[in-house]
Amino acid sequence: MTMPLQDETAPAAVQHISTGAPGDEAPRLALHEWMREGRRAAFFLKPRIGDALPDAWQALLLFGIPQLAYVLVMRLQVRGDALLRYDAWLAALWALPVSLWVMWALLSLAGRARRVTAWFVLGCWASFVPLLLVCAASTLSYRPDVLGALFGAQRVSLVLTVLAYVFWALLVWPWAAGVGVARSFLSGRGSLASFAVASALLFVGSLYLNNGEVWEADDRADAGSRVERPRLILSQELFESQQALWRAQVDALLPQRAGMADVYGLVFAPYGAEDVFMRESHMVRNVLEERFDARGRVLELLNNPSTSETRIWATPLNLRRAVAALAERMDREQDLLVVYLTSHGGQDHKLATSFWPLTMVEPVTAEMLRDALDEAGVRHRVIAVSACYSGGWIAPLENEGTLIMTAADALNTSYGCGSLSPLTYFGRAVFDEQLRATYSFEKAFRAAVPVIRSREQEVGKEDFSNPQISVGARIADVLAGLERRLDAGEEPR
Repeated sequence: MTMPLQDETAPAAVQHISTGAPGDEAPRLALHEWMREGRRAAFFLKPRIGDALPDAWQALLLFGIPQLAYVLVMRLQVRGDALLRYDAWLAALWALPVSLWVMWALLSLAGRARRVTAWFVLGCWASFVPLLLVCAASTLSYRPDVLGALFGAQRVSLVLTVLAYVFWALLVWPWAAGVGVARSFLSGRGSLASFAVASALLFVGSLYLNNGEVWEADDRADAGSRVERPRLILSQELFESQQALWRAQVDALLPQRAGMADVYGLVFAPYGAEDVFMRESHMVRNVLEERFDARGRVLELLNNPSTSETRIWATPLNLRRAVAALAERMDREQDLLVVYLTSHGGQDHKLATSFWPLTMVEPVTAEMLRDALDEAGVRHRVIAVSACYSGGWIAPLENEGTLIMTAADALNTSYGCGSLSPLTYFGRAVFDEQLRATYSFEKAFRAAVPVIRSREQEVGKEDFSNPQISVGARIADVLAGLERRLDAGEEPR
């Protein structure tokens, strides 16, 4: 029985296998031939498979090999020990069964439903090269140390900017390649257009519903010995205890004292996978309470498995609620609110939120914080952001009533946010050191910058984080008055 091939350049050696009915045979390609034809399809060349169908083992391997490659490349995003988040990996595949169903339905209309397996394996390999490049570009954006070694430290910021554009451009390629493969299986422009639109919607949806990074730092290793970190176990009791904790800590906030400008504080540490942010959160709270007379006026929102029964969770919704709760206790025309945020930061200037198994918690943005402060009517603000690329927070937040300082400019990474770091370089220099010697936030910042530069150079970081500060005219007068009061040791009347 001679089987028709899709073009005259089809592979010469084609085996015929039974598909179930007598006399009903389909040609079979070897595993490497499926791979080769899929790679051709990635470059929009027509796959030469005739009516061949993959068997079950071939389909499993042709799907599994690319998935393994993606996971291994993304492993390079995290330095040191890392944990594979199976939930994030599997969640990223949610669109796959939906797209299979769409293609099956379209092929069924033409009486060729069984061809869906051939489309599936070719699609996996047509998208393999572009998706591997997407993973590589994403991985490099997480590793400025690697980029510095490859291109030089002075070019890291430029390369990161280019990578961001390359990443988004590459995302179009696997979708286009998938549509190109579908063209070989669907008859009629209507069917192809339907598949193209459906696959585009699924592709955009999978990006929007991304469940976080596939790999996250495993900070159970401490100074060469493995220490098991506590794990967050969600239960009804835990959720109820969080609600009770919120009420108790908000109710315990002290009111404003007449006759002086009080300092209120909000410390926000949303990245629960690394203990450095917990340590920094505790340190900043202590500095505000001990140095700035804010005891009883600080809320500490923190994600860490060891503090779920003692600290309110650091989520965007709780951030907004905490600002509102503090504003209710303050004299909004006179008092000062200090907000300290510490986490990993991205080039999109969002603060990472990670607290597995809590999922679908949004990253935190400067716009979120600005809206919360504006809605609460807080006039006098000191905001510190300890994160990579945090300089991108200045423009959305600065005004006459705000001092904002950041651990880096908008294009550079900061240092000290690794699993084994006691504190970030910024938090240590500004709050744990300088603000223990002065009551001036601006003086503390300016004294800390050369210290941070020196420490970064000592560990080989050539592209300086370049911390930034912006001081509004009105807040400068408020802070000067606070500094005079604290220096004089004045007591409330």
